Amino acid sequence: MNAVSVSSPLRSLGPLRVPVAPIGLGCMGMSEFYGPSDDAESLATLARALELGVTLFDTADTYGHGANERLLGRFIAEGGAARRARMVIATKFGIVREPGRYERRIDNSPAYLRAACEASLQRLGVEAIDLYFCHRRDPAVPVEDMMGALAALVQAGKVRQVGLSEVSVDTLRRAHAVHPVAAVQSEYSLWSREPEQGMLAACAELGTRFVAYAPLGRSFLTGTTDVAALADNDFRKHNPRFAAEAVERNRQLVEALARFAEARGASSAQIALAWLLAKQPHVIPIPGTRRIRWLEQNMAAARIALDADEVAQLDALFAPEQVVGARYPEAGWVGVERG
Repeated sequence: MNAVSVSSPLRSLGPLRVPVAPIGLGCMGMSEFYGPSDDAESLATLARALELGVTLFDTADTYGHGANERLLGRFIAEGGAARRARMVIATKFGIVREPGRYERRIDNSPAYLRAACEASLQRLGVEAIDLYFCHRRDPAVPVEDMMGALAALVQAGKVRQVGLSEVSVDTLRRAHAVHPVAAVQSEYSLWSREPEQGMLAACAELGTRFVAYAPLGRSFLTGTTDVAALADNDFRKHNPRFAAEAVERNRQLVEALARFAEARGASSAQIALAWLLAKQPHVIPIPGTRRIRWLEQNMAAARIALDADEVAQLDALFAPEQVVGARYPEAGWVGVERG
């Protein structure tokens, strides 16, 4: 299938009803975690994304230690006000890392988030952040205090909407009581189904969008990943699901997905994204890529309609007990709330 545009109807983002395309773009891999970066290639991919109708562009201050925000800022600046008007920029605060290290600490203090917001605004070169996520939660800081500080940033015009990432349902409800939570972002895909244990229902009840990161299982669901050939600085080398004892069993699921996709005349990636769109109407997947070829393929998934029987088949194929390995190494769980 060749992509022409994201032709599905726009979806509204959270209580303030900002319209976004049904599939967004995760920009993290353009600057870190997935091998060597190529800014020229990434800038071309960002431009093609806009041509295809993508509106939601997701980054964070920790991706490349600010490099990813600067990359987006360069892209925005090169296109001027007209380009900025077509983009919904989501970024995040809360993860503090040393350069060259995956390990992190979490900071949700009001003073820190105010400083982080100013730094992100400067790197992005924008007057306001469209969607500002708490990237990970620090249990030492009451969520009410953090949300009060975020609400003040909204009042000051520096942030338009507030989001939370990898939080529990209880945290979402407590936060929403202080200020509307426009979106919750967590990992969600055929092989990461934890949000189905209450979070998706809570978001639907509150009118909160759910932004699904890693919707292609960090590319494993595409069937194109050669684990042995991953670059030394690719964090998947340390991910339990990509370990030798897990990868072969997980590959059997991917092979079954490939057969399903072939019968539908689509790619595995397109079926994995179409499953998300069909299963949960308030979900916005943000597959990440820095290559135009994969971007075009991913965006074409918005035109694939799966029926209830097909969704049920994929549900059963990727039953959680069939997936081998945790979705993060130990260091990656810092700040992730469960339940």
